[in-house]
Parts: sequence; structure tokens; C-alpha cells
Amino acid sequence: MTAVVSRGRGRRTINEINMVPFIDVMLVLLIIFMVTAPLITPSVIDLPSVGKAARQPDQLIQIVIGKDESLEMKIKEKSTSLSLKDVASVVKNAQAGVPNSAVVISADKNIKYEAVVKVMDRLQRAGVQRVGLSVQLAN
Repeated sequence: MTAVVSRGRGRRTINEINMVPFIDVMLVLLIIFMVTAPLITPSVIDLPSVGKAARQPDQLIQIVIGKDESLEMKIKEKSTSLSLKDVASVVKNAQAGVPNSAVVISADKNIKYEAVVKVMDRLQRAGVQRVGLSVQLAN
């Protein structure tokens, strides 16, 4: 609201904002935040952990994704180069004789996550069971 001051014969309005109520509200809010801040407990985030299976797989098939997104399949000491479209059929053929086999995908740390997801998607759409990611633990 503007105040009207009469001095002499003319009226003029005072165009200034009263800052006292604004400062009072800000000080009350500051006190409220200072009192409630120590009462707030920090949230705890439950991160997934790497577990161990109850029974080790009979055969371990490792799919390695190189820096140039090239695929390579390793079974024991034997390695074979693959293409993305053939990865599912080759893995299914390798799993054919062994009922308890697992597939582990290892990738270079500089590779895009999209390349890893594409390989996982191909394997899961083909019905490949026990697909996992290789994890390197920090020392």
C-alpha cells in the first residue's frame, strides 16, 4: 500500500516498499531451517552387491566386447570371432550339450553401454539362460 503524505497544499505518494515484514519472514524461515536441519537423517542407498551362485556352472561361455565393438566368444582356452547377428545362435549351439552353462559378458571400460545391452538383448531374446556381466572389483 502506498502512503499518502500531505505537506502543504499538494499530496504526493511515497513509492517505497516496507522491508521490515519481508526481513521478519526471512528470519523466521531461517530459524525454522536451522532447527529442523539437524533432525533430518541422511538417506541410505542400498547398492546391489555381487553374490556367488550356490552351484558353479559346468561350462562358462565368455563374450568379450573389444574397443572397436568386435565380439569374441571364449570357451575354456578356445576363442572364436563373432558378429552381433550370429552371437545368439553360436551361444545356443555351444550350450546345447551342457545343461548348466553360464554366459558372461566382458567389455572394455571405454565401450558404450549400448553395445553391451545389444548383446544382452540378443542373448535373452534367443532364450539363453544365466546371462551375466563380468565385474572387476576395485582393490
